[in-house]
Amino acid sequence: MMARHHHSSSPGYSNGNVALPNVMALDQVSASCADTRVSPKKAFDHQAWNSGRHISIIWHFYEDDPMNTVRYYDLSNVQGTARGWEREERILLCVPLRDAEQHMPMMFSHFRNFTYPHHLIDLAFLVSDSKDRTLQVLVQYLEELQNHEDPKQPYGEISIIEKDFGQQVDQNVESRHGFAAQASRRKLMAQARNWLLSAALRPYHSWVYWRDVDVETAPFTILEDLMRHNKDVIVPNVWRPLPDWLGGEQPYDLNSWQESETALALADTLDEDAVIVEGYAEYATWRPHLAYLRDPYGDPDMEMEIDGVGGVSILAKARVFRSGVHFPAFSFEKHAETEGFGKFSVVGLPHYTIWHLYEPSVDDIRHMEEMEQERLAKEAEEKARAEREKKIKDAFDDTNTQWEQDKSEMQKIAKEANKEAKESTEKSNSGTSKDSKADSKQEEARDSKKAPERKGLADA
Repeated sequence: MMARHHHSSSPGYSNGNVALPNVMALDQVSASCADTRVSPKKAFDHQAWNSGRHISIIWHFYEDDPMNTVRYYDLSNVQGTARGWEREERILLCVPLRDAEQHMPMMFSHFRNFTYPHHLIDLAFLVSDSKDRTLQVLVQYLEELQNHEDPKQPYGEISIIEKDFGQQVDQNVESRHGFAAQASRRKLMAQARNWLLSAALRPYHSWVYWRDVDVETAPFTILEDLMRHNKDVIVPNVWRPLPDWLGGEQPYDLNSWQESETALALADTLDEDAVIVEGYAEYATWRPHLAYLRDPYGDPDMEMEIDGVGGVSILAKARVFRSGVHFPAFSFEKHAETEGFGKFSVVGLPHYTIWHLYEPSVDDIRHMEEMEQERLAKEAEEKARAEREKKIKDAFDDTNTQWEQDKSEMQKIAKEANKEAKESTEKSNSGTSKDSKADSKQEEARDSKKAPERKGLADA
């Protein structure tokens, strides 16, 4: 298959088919050879040519000019330092893409917010085996970014490379992370990274930053944060958010690890072409993983030497790749892709965390569907119960109303009965009182009548 190279650069600094950055090394010079038979060595004085410095020669051919332009680069000035933004060190930012259309808005949101000077960052994309509109959407977002009204937004050189590798593994979570597909998938991913790097790396790049398109959350200062450690290769910790019913969060990238005796013994039992992959029951390595050593309150600058490196976010000095390091597209010490790359020299930051996008697995989706069915059933049950309670309440309300009426009538009747009884009692009491008074008067009369009689007897 043929690889096509789309090249974009800011106006005014493009020569031939190769673009040059706005900011060049201070001691960088240009020379021309009028005769194509003149060797590059003769284009420079003897002392400069034999000074022992690393140099890179790029020939530019012009259709309308028979002269060939030779540019000289002193690679001793692009070694990479801890404060590269102050020394105007250029970064090559590499992003492999496959069926990534849906992630473009998120990725370019990160690009717009990087605090490292944008004009010192060159972007390189490899679009491979895509069935969606990844390429078209990528170009659209790049045009918007490069034509942004804010002069600090546009990036430096931009390269888009198309190359298919015959990747048959689907991009869904279950296929990408299934154990059976890991070995072949990672070898093809390594090929893609090597193609992208070899096509995009320029002599003036001091750093190479690999970034996955589906990083959801990361500090805008990540380039400076990683660069400050001044390591050949450095990676952050990578986690992912989860729904609350799955625990809220989870370690994502298990490819950053320290070697273990168990894993070494396991490697000795495997075929030469076998690839050990982490996080699968088939290969119990018992390696200490960078991800599991995370402390949310730990020192983000704490370093940990690791033997395997995950590919989600890698910052490496360009001289590492110029020295011959690459991503093994074959089983290298029973590893491939970025993990084999990590067999060189790598540092990880266990407490400096970035967050990968959560993509539900088939089991997650099935569980979510079951939860949704349970939720709907519960809502239906609650609705039915509420309706039953309302009917019962309405029925009781009617009964209570009638009962109140009956109660009121009964209270009225009882009140009237009590009134009548009281009146009857009062009348009865009144009659008794009159009779009592009459009896008293009669007794008084009898007593008064008897009194003279008693008096007469007394006189007698």
